[in-house]
Amino acid sequence: MRTTEPLLEFRGVSKRFVKRLDAIEKLARALGAKVAEHTVHAVDRVSFAVAQGEVVGLVGESGCGKSTLGRLGCGLYEPSEGEALYRGTSVASAGGKRPPIQMIFQDPFASLNPRMRVEEIVGEAPRVHGIVGKADVADYVADLLVRVGLDPAYRRRYPHQFSGGQRARIGIARALAVRPEFLVCDEAVAALDVSIQAQVLNLFMDLRESLGLTYLFISHDLGVVRHLSNRVVVMYLGRVVEIAPTEGLFAQPNHPYTQALLAEVPRLDRKRRTYVPIKGEIPSPLAPPSGCHFHPRCPHAMPRCSSEAPALREIAPGRWSACHLNE
Repeated sequence: MRTTEPLLEFRGVSKRFVKRLDAIEKLARALGAKVAEHTVHAVDRVSFAVAQGEVVGLVGESGCGKSTLGRLGCGLYEPSEGEALYRGTSVASAGGKRPPIQMIFQDPFASLNPRMRVEEIVGEAPRVHGIVGKADVADYVADLLVRVGLDPAYRRRYPHQFSGGQRARIGIARALAVRPEFLVCDEAVAALDVSIQAQVLNLFMDLRESLGLTYLFISHDLGVVRHLSNRVVVMYLGRVVEIAPTEGLFAQPNHPYTQALLAEVPRLDRKRRTYVPIKGEIPSPLAPPSGCHFHPRCPHAMPRCSSEAPALREIAPGRWSACHLNE
């Protein structure tokens, strides 16, 4: 049952990656060359919460910071500013006691150790953390494989002996093995064929009902997000530009970027329509534009947009948008 209690909350979270100068670059700078450290502004002052039992879809173009934000929520990265909270406690400062959050990664092959058998991949973490005894690991792994739709007789196989869809299920079983409350799914079906995507998405929905899971579902596929999510968070170049209930967002998007994204979603009722991409290229996170990050590509941009970043404001109950047009 979904409640309004914030399970995971981001408060003004920012993440910057700095590429330090190597010895040759330091020498070149000492000799007068214009060499400087590079800073990638991956996530910029993001704030929103995910309630218990909710499925929140996180969407945006490649490079907008979705995956980085997911890793911040899991504690895989520490924020440069702000904090990620799980049940009111900082994820980064949890110490040896990790919050019950697991991540399912985008590539179902690269995220699995090719030298380990499935029973080791799935069973190692619960054994190390004392969730199950060494003598019971085999039965525990077999039960998990059955839950995700795999034959437990295959548990002695290696990852390369499975198809992409089966490897995705192994990744899900590994995440479930430590009994999480919250799953961060990072493009978890992006590498799969459409028919296999549907099977895995149905598995996610079944697991949500049977285990009471909460999801942050990261995807660039708006159709998948609409099918699975209660709410949608739209990101552009490290910032959140709109948050809304799923059906409200798809029926009436507010932010110009969201409008542009949804305008190009293929639909059966549209005939002979010419595809018109969003004008311009997405700016580099090494040097994001001043003011509103979207203003160089926005058809409604005003002089104010290039100098002042719009705040994320509530424009209707449960709907938030960061655009000066709302004023």
